[in-house]
Amino acid sequence: MTRCAVYGTGSWGTAFAMVLADAGCEVTLWGRRPALVDAINNGRTNPDYLPGVELPASVRATTDPAEAARGAEFAVLAVPAQTLRGNLAEWAPLLPEGTVLVSLMKGVELGTAKRMSEVIEEVAKVPAEQVAVLTGPNLAREVAARQPATAVVACADEAVARRFQTACHTAYFRPYTNTDVVGCELGGAVKNVIALAVGIATGMGLGDNAKASLITRGLAETTRLGLAMGADARTFAGLAGMGDLVATCSSPLSRNNTFGTNLGRGMTLEETIAVTKQTAEGVKSCESVLDLARRHGVEMPLTETVVEIVHEGKQPMAALKDLMARSAKSERH
Repeated sequence: MTRCAVYGTGSWGTAFAMVLADAGCEVTLWGRRPALVDAINNGRTNPDYLPGVELPASVRATTDPAEAARGAEFAVLAVPAQTLRGNLAEWAPLLPEGTVLVSLMKGVELGTAKRMSEVIEEVAKVPAEQVAVLTGPNLAREVAARQPATAVVACADEAVARRFQTACHTAYFRPYTNTDVVGCELGGAVKNVIALAVGIATGMGLGDNAKASLITRGLAETTRLGLAMGADARTFAGLAGMGDLVATCSSPLSRNNTFGTNLGRGMTLEETIAVTKQTAEGVKSCESVLDLARRHGVEMPLTETVVEIVHEGKQPMAALKDLMARSAKSERH
């Protein structure tokens, strides 16, 4: 039986642990809080993040990262993107040699503008062929309810991607493989920023025309950045690009969409953070995505606008007027 460690007991880490268990793996969840670990082990549920969802018997939890790592063929990382570096520095020495590290995170590191796979390679001192990324339209609550979903497993080594594809393939969860790690990671990170923009539009009371425009132009921004970084344009038309973007921008289950909606309704950043129980990755990653774009000389006006609203206090209506007043150009730009 394939052994998997999942580091992170939030909604997505827990839901994906269920997927792995349903696919026949033995899964150990690592969590920081003893009370939550006890609830998972004794009550077979995660009351804080997936209340009412019964976890499979082959999922157990621990507060000991070394216990989670023991014998793991795959180590799945499901913590907030900006905490990865510090956490992984502690966990990496505990992992067996050859363990494949799998990122579930959709963000870009602040300060370094590094993708999550790059942070993993650097901190764990492993080659790119030992790092995989799982991404796509995967709203945790729907996956935990075992509703049909698809995903992409990206790795520089296609054989490794296929191994993890097998490890998480169930009757309701269908993973595909891809070797374009750059494109898959950018799709997952930038869609959170665009979801904030769509949420802000929703909160302002704007219509579907406006939201469709944001989604479409957001995809254009993502593709421009991806091409500048060597990604395959086809990736952005697939599950890691358009698929994830549509799910995140259209669903009330999306944290980033909901966060943006509250901002668009007039709540301050501090008020919105206070009512948000889980991490909305786009709030911090919008700054690092914009940093990444500037490093590559790529224009991303929607991302820039989100940064202005979220972090610089610009009013959404003023931001909208400035976007609409931009000079006319070809759709190909």
